[in-house]
Amino acid sequence: MPVYDYECADCGAFEAVRRIAERDDPAACPQCGATAARVTIGAPSVGGANSSAGGDEAGSYGMSHRGGCLCCR
Repeated sequence: MPVYDYECADCGAFEAVRRIAERDDPAACPQCGATAARVTIGAPSVGGANSSAGGDEAGSYGMSHRGGCLCCR
């Protein structure tokens, strides 16, 4: 199962192993038990003819490309 990052307002960041179907559901903080939201980080999308250099379009998992990376040069 994949590992996802979550952020507790009181305790900070933590990781949780969850099913893909549960990735966007809040997770319980392992330290205090409070509900924590998933942290999403934009990553470059890998594409062919449909990709645009420097674009900010969302990929299939909701991640977006940030211009200036080595793949766009």
